[in-house]
Amino acid sequence: MANNQTYKTGEKAPESGKYKVKSLVSGGSSNQDDTEVKVEEGEQLPPSPSSNEAAHWVKVS
Repeated sequence: MANNQTYKTGEKAPESGKYKVKSLVSGGSSNQDDTEVKVEEGEQLPPSPSSNEAAHWVKVS
């Protein structure tokens, strides 16, 4: 799925799947954060797993 739509920490996932941090909301680097998290439809997207900061997420699968 080639979808460039991004979602922010706290938003509800539009569909179930794996999401990955694209960038941090603060503008900080997310280079070390390549963790993918499984989120179910309607669940809130979490903070970045590595920095525990608000993040922009992108659906990867």
